[in-house]
Amino acid sequence: MTATPATAAQAQAATARAARPGSPPRPGATLALTSAATAVALMTYTAPIVTLPATAAALHTPLSAQAWLLNGTPLGLAALLLVAGSLADDYGRRRIFVWGTLSLGITTALSALATDTWLFTLTRIAQGAASAALLASSLGLIVHAFPTAAGRLKATGVWGAFVTGGIAVGPLLAAGIPHWRAVYGVLGAAALVIALLGTRGLTESKSPRGGRPDFAGAATFGPALVSLVAALTLGRDGWLRAPVWLLLGAGVVLLAGFVLVERRSATPMIDLSLLRHRGFLASSVGGLFTGLAVIGLFSFLPAVLQRVLGMSAMQTALLTLLWAGLAFAVALQARRLAGRVPTRVQLAIGFALHAVGVVTMLGAVDAGSTARFVPGMLIAGVGSGLLNAALPLLAVESVPAARAAMGSGAQQTLRYIGSCAGVSLTIAVATSSSGGPAHGTDIAMVVSAVLALVAAVAVLGLRERS
Repeated sequence: MTATPATAAQAQAATARAARPGSPPRPGATLALTSAATAVALMTYTAPIVTLPATAAALHTPLSAQAWLLNGTPLGLAALLLVAGSLADDYGRRRIFVWGTLSLGITTALSALATDTWLFTLTRIAQGAASAALLASSLGLIVHAFPTAAGRLKATGVWGAFVTGGIAVGPLLAAGIPHWRAVYGVLGAAALVIALLGTRGLTESKSPRGGRPDFAGAATFGPALVSLVAALTLGRDGWLRAPVWLLLGAGVVLLAGFVLVERRSATPMIDLSLLRHRGFLASSVGGLFTGLAVIGLFSFLPAVLQRVLGMSAMQTALLTLLWAGLAFAVALQARRLAGRVPTRVQLAIGFALHAVGVVTMLGAVDAGSTARFVPGMLIAGVGSGLLNAALPLLAVESVPAARAAMGSGAQQTLRYIGSCAGVSLTIAVATSSSGGPAHGTDIAMVVSAVLALVAAVAVLGLRERS
């Protein structure tokens, strides 16, 4: 049995009572701590965007391996988000959140000590795994602390805004600190402080479903995504090589095994029947294409601005702030659309605005004009704000309330799979053009705009299946 969004809303009060281990939730502290941890996780995720040239030089990273410096964290995120969401529901959302935030602090600090490309990449993958734990459990904690529809709407809007806030502040922090290694020391310390506060400020909650955790599902799903993401990253240097095909084949076989395991499990990590509901499908498709179209392009664009236009890291961060800062403001205010604009329509509008904004930026690199980027950054920023507000709300509304962390994990898993694929695709398209980096960047922008329009049409065209 699964629940429609309406059924899930009706079940939430009962779920909150069943999940309460003794003390009542603290809504203000819950929202503050989960939002702060989310912002730090996203700041850690985006730090290499503006420090990539300096980091690659210090670690002697060849051009062919630089995609790993960007894709390490999303690999860890994609591999463990769904697993972490399921564990959070079964073992305790506060427990997974605190351990995830603590691990993020430790692994981020270790990045500052890395001496070569692969050691740095391993610490970034570990950061992604730790971030998966805190991100997936955050929405479960929020749903428990805000059982009413109105409270949940406001809280998920704030949390979604802090996703964009982390993306906005991360590059600024990285550009403002003199050495790239010090950036990871500061972020690691911030995560450790939040973990300590979380032990006192959060109330534990669990899913009342009972049964054993789905270890078999975790054992097949995690390695499947690692194989697929590694193949997408290696494919940048040629799709016909044997390692790429072996990894793709292993990923497909493991995913098939995961589906078989989930169909037979009494307590599956993800209830596959949810795929019949358009809300869950819209959340999944929206997450995937946000990674492909939005994160993929904006993870690569700062490197182009520095290498081709000669902008400094701070100048690049300030220009990117036009996009991310406006997205933060829009996500905070998007709750005013509730009852007026359906969430799926909000997603479609967000994707459409991203496409318009990206098309507006065409030719800016070739013209060498920073001003040419401004209108497009602003338009795309509004679109990203709508996406970041709609996706977390849809993720928790489209699943039974007891599985809120799982719903969050599923949506974000696809978001970071899309991110890995989007970064690899953007780099491959932009660097393979015979017309030079400016022409290649324009082609990458067109691809991003087309993908966003495909996503807009897809989320609007989804139908409920019986």
